[in-house]
Amino acid sequence: MESGNEITEEAKKNVNQKKKKIFVAGATGSTGKRIVEQLLAKGFEVKAGVRDLDKAKTILSEHNPSLQFVTADVTKGSDKLVQAIGDDSEAVICATGFRPGWNLFAPWKVDNLGTVNLVEACRKLGVKRFILISSILVNGAAMGQILNPAYIFLNVFGLTLVAKLQAENYIRKSGINYTIVRPAGLKNEPPSGNLVMEPEDTLYEGIISRDVVAEVAVEALGLPESSYKVVEIVSRADAPKRTYEDLFGSIKQK
Repeated sequence: MESGNEITEEAKKNVNQKKKKIFVAGATGSTGKRIVEQLLAKGFEVKAGVRDLDKAKTILSEHNPSLQFVTADVTKGSDKLVQAIGDDSEAVICATGFRPGWNLFAPWKVDNLGTVNLVEACRKLGVKRFILISSILVNGAAMGQILNPAYIFLNVFGLTLVAKLQAENYIRKSGINYTIVRPAGLKNEPPSGNLVMEPEDTLYEGIISRDVVAEVAVEALGLPESSYKVVEIVSRADAPKRTYEDLFGSIKQK
């Protein structure tokens, strides 16, 4: 009889235990959708922030009860993002990116102002955790990458990296508990090799699967070792396999 009571109490505890809800901006992007999928696989509830609801439902499974679609355009200001994020989100992951086009200021609106709007919305709501997917090319000047063709292209044709760097600086000064992830060259293929994680302004070449980038973002949510850090990541065949606690814990923030 006693064991029956214990089972009942445990069942009540499981039923009443609320899942953590995470808001993902840019949820239908190549990296964003992988973040959503991995969050759901790990038992999180997800609010997918998207600009086109109908399109989003063709990219992500609309039948998952733990997935909620909300309209969210990061360029439209923090007040509208407050409504999208809501008071039930515990963290925000930003995986936004501009769509290629002739508007040279689009990257600035999305990668800089859009990120700033998200951080401000978090502050208004009291959301204390923020994860940004950036790029290792962001601080190219510090790494002597000014003549790198990729750095030149992304800056001349849209100020993309400048916008991302300014956004990073804003996040650092905001007081929010942040993790900024700077991946190497992104590929859509499955992961290969092992993850290498270094402090900011260390890596300048290499590739990494978007699946691994998504995994890093999701793992960072539950690790105190990832707080208030900028990390650069790449995959290498000769790198030893390490735990995420070890990887994040080895980074000393500047």
